[in-house]
Amino acid sequence: MTHDGPARVTLCTEFDRGPIEPRLFGSFVEHMGRCVYEGIYQPDHPTAGEHGFRHDVEELISALGVRLVRYPGGNFVSGYRWEDGVGPRSERPSTFELAWRSIESNQVGTDEFLGWAERNQLEPMMAVNLGTRGAEAAAALVEYCNTATPTRYSDWRRRNGRSDPYDVRLWCLGNEMDGEWQLGHVDAKAYARRALAAGHAMKQVDPSIELVVSGSSNREMASYGSWDQTVLDTTWDIADQLSIHAYYDGRQPEPDFLGSGYAMGRYLDEVIALADGVAARHRSDKRIKVAFDEWNVWSSRPTETTTRDEVRARPAIAEDRYQSLDAVVLGDLLVSLINHSDRIGVACLSLLVNVSAPIVTRPDGSVFRQTTFHPMAATARLARGRSLQTRIDGPTVTSRRYGDLPGLGCAATTDGSATSVFLVNRTTSALPVEIKIIDRPDTAVGSAMTLVADHIVLEPSTPETGGPQLLSGVEARDGVVHGRLPPRSWSVISLSNEKEDQ
Repeated sequence: MTHDGPARVTLCTEFDRGPIEPRLFGSFVEHMGRCVYEGIYQPDHPTAGEHGFRHDVEELISALGVRLVRYPGGNFVSGYRWEDGVGPRSERPSTFELAWRSIESNQVGTDEFLGWAERNQLEPMMAVNLGTRGAEAAAALVEYCNTATPTRYSDWRRRNGRSDPYDVRLWCLGNEMDGEWQLGHVDAKAYARRALAAGHAMKQVDPSIELVVSGSSNREMASYGSWDQTVLDTTWDIADQLSIHAYYDGRQPEPDFLGSGYAMGRYLDEVIALADGVAARHRSDKRIKVAFDEWNVWSSRPTETTTRDEVRARPAIAEDRYQSLDAVVLGDLLVSLINHSDRIGVACLSLLVNVSAPIVTRPDGSVFRQTTFHPMAATARLARGRSLQTRIDGPTVTSRRYGDLPGLGCAATTDGSATSVFLVNRTTSALPVEIKIIDRPDTAVGSAMTLVADHIVLEPSTPETGGPQLLSGVEARDGVVHGRLPPRSWSVISLSNEKEDQ
């Protein structure tokens, strides 16, 4: 750390990147482990409603601030026949699910998910299988979901109890098709042709839908960059967004893990520049947005209760137990998302329940919030209005993986009357900070909270701890907000214009 004095954040509410859209606070439900069954859906649970979904889980999803949910995968979708999950439940087959080597009962499918999303005011983001299937099945699913005119698949939807179309706007053309682990994996040219054919067919059914093409599964892929360019070049006329994924591993050295938010920012900058380069080659004013439709941290204490030799329903896999350090890093990842909100079309925390999730259901029927729940919930609640540009003058820290990087991460938003400043101290020392809003000299402090990486780990058998605490000592003097950030912490300070409040 090579900085003397307090870190300084300067911003002006007139200089913004654009609006904070609800789609920035999405999540992901996949038929993986206990995410669906014993997660959102459990008909025999005391809180389950008439449709079989757990109300106690729904209440926490609402508190988490999620506004969009991607479904049904993920790796799962590349072997999925959506037709197996519609119609009378008694007639639905149990199938061998190949991605996670489990038994899929198909008791939750398209109608159940879309009905659940509608009741909970969640925008659905549907994925189609381009691993083992193609254009015909994809177009048929759009017809099933979105067509009002009597047709083969819209009539099937009506017979299944849904008269009105679901009007699903956002569709993913496959999932992680660059990965050798993916069913139906192909090279970039083959996937691009497959996606183009499916996209054309889907838009023939409903020209108003938005299409997300599969970009690189992660930045470490050997084909990273070249894959994305090939896919965008080929699908330019039908693509609206490019999907990317990133998971940040808590088992790496702590300075590297604390640099995850900085690394995500670099990753987004690269992908945006790549997409704009393709636009230039096409001499196009079109700007592709990034669908960051899988992102999260991996716990340093993952649990795995199923071996690859077992095949059973609802295997408890990847049920990570998160430390408070994971929550700090997740808050930093949210900072990067806010700072790129003008080019992010959607962002999905992966996953929503049980599988590397902020919400976990216990064997005794209760449910609890992991440490990572709290920065997501606070950010979704407080990041309103528009994302502001910020100037930061502060210390640097050194990471073996990323080199020198800023010791302070920061994002800010304003809705005109209130401004929220999100701060991450990546250093191992307390960090004095000064915040100046140059066009709001009468700034007053509304509230301040912090999460500190003190190695708290929540277990299902213990009461919840590890939520945000009051950040004391934050005050406004002479037009500057002064505070002191604990080491290895995520904080948010809410400010208001004093004159407007009077």
